[in-house]
Amino acid sequence: MSEIKPLPVEFNFETIPILKKVAEAHRFLGDLKAATTSIPNPNILIETLSLQEAKESSAIENIISTFDDVYQSNWDSSIFKTAPAKEVHAYSKALHVGVKLIQKNQILTINHIIEIQSIIEQNNAGLRKLPGTKLLNDATGEVVYEPPQDYETILSLMKNLVEFINDDSLLNVDPLVKMAVIHHQFETVHPFYDGNGRTGRIINILYLINKGLLKMPILYISRHIIQNKSDYYRLLNVVRKEHRWEEWVLFMLEAVIETSKQTSLMVLKISQCINAHTELIKNSAGKIYSLELINNLFKYPYTKIEYLMNDLNVSRNTCIRYFDQLIEMGILEKQKVGRDNFYVNTSLLKILKHET
Repeated sequence: MSEIKPLPVEFNFETIPILKKVAEAHRFLGDLKAATTSIPNPNILIETLSLQEAKESSAIENIISTFDDVYQSNWDSSIFKTAPAKEVHAYSKALHVGVKLIQKNQILTINHIIEIQSIIEQNNAGLRKLPGTKLLNDATGEVVYEPPQDYETILSLMKNLVEFINDDSLLNVDPLVKMAVIHHQFETVHPFYDGNGRTGRIINILYLINKGLLKMPILYISRHIIQNKSDYYRLLNVVRKEHRWEEWVLFMLEAVIETSKQTSLMVLKISQCINAHTELIKNSAGKIYSLELINNLFKYPYTKIEYLMNDLNVSRNTCIRYFDQLIEMGILEKQKVGRDNFYVNTSLLKILKHET
């Protein structure tokens, strides 16, 4: 176990490759911010796309759930199709809580991070106090990294990390580069018994929101990480063992670039789908049209009578009538799952599954 140095680190982060990649990342992040303005009510993206991020981030930790299981589950109603789907929703809930904390306080504290992790793991274990944590190679069982074992060391490093997060004077670099450094240090300290990877990826999003680079938590970097999982873990260890930062920073910047591109495209497709559904409803069944109805259809790819009753404040019979008309228009498909009837926005689901 090598000693972890407190932040800031001594390294020249302004190499030509990093500076070029930073400029590219900012350009595509700007495109993503612009794309969100095409949505009449961008808040509906938070629910739908945060579950995307939650699903991908959980999959990195081998918590595998299907789109159908995730979107047929509901945190507020405590209804979950599977145990992995519940974990995905717990991550999404933690992300929402984190966003509210960062927007309210504009800083991130140790207690905030502990609260986020406690929601992900659904326990209050807090920072590690017992020794024995080792990170293993899934295939061989070989120990690939041993984080600090002593509670006082972990607490000291976490205090240093949150100071570094909140004080821009400690390292004069672009926020995207600093995010890469923050993420590496958090994963290296590995402060919790479980949920470190997911908590660290939420911190990424919160930091970008706090720096004004994201308006809402819809950039799911986890997708790029899971597609390049071996490089992600290899580069974490390259920095730990050899203190070579450039390739790690470039990897994280590329994650921002690729996921910004993918998310921008998805948001624009969702915007087009919203416009098409809106026009069809207005032209074919204008009496049932409302912004609240459209919001419901795009907040819940699998919607239910109860969700619509709550969002529109209408009776069950009115909801049934609305759904019958939407099915007739080809906007929704009715699916019976167990004892539940779901009404599926098939066009939206295809976009979320990257099938269109």
